[in-house]
Amino acid sequence: MVRQRIKQELISNVSSRKVTFKKRKGGLLKKLHELTTLCGVIGCAIIYGTFDNRPEIWPSPPEVIHVLDKFNDLPLKRKEKYMVNQKIYLGRSISKLSKWVETERKKNRGLEMELTLTECLTGKSFQDLNCSEDVKDLDLLLEEKIKLINHKIETMDLKSNQVIAQNGNKKS
Repeated sequence: MVRQRIKQELISNVSSRKVTFKKRKGGLLKKLHELTTLCGVIGCAIIYGTFDNRPEIWPSPPEVIHVLDKFNDLPLKRKEKYMVNQKIYLGRSISKLSKWVETERKKNRGLEMELTLTECLTGKSFQDLNCSEDVKDLDLLLEEKIKLINHKIETMDLKSNQVIAQNGNKKS
């Protein structure tokens, strides 16, 4: 059975929020314990909640201090490699989205040229093209189509030659 997606927003009911916080905190600490045990890594957690007077510290304050000291002893370059602040996160997200937008623009441009080619083949005049860029893109598209057709012809020739050779071997 599939779980429903939960909206990522503040739970308005205070008692429900408190119960959810305690359950999720317990689940988070359990997963952290499993991660450290199964994978042999060092980890710690400090959880501040609005419902508790003191923060939840896992596994124990001396062990957390040991982990933080170990982290602070790392060279600055190595520390920064694993740290992500909001600026870095947003920068990476923007970069990924920019690449995706550029890919989609290229796809759309290709589809526009396909449509233009189809219209030209059905009688639309080439003079209706808006600019020299359209003509260049259409030329590139035609070259790609010609290469594709030539490749298919070569593939079909190879297959037919193989069939002829196989039939010749059967007759012998």
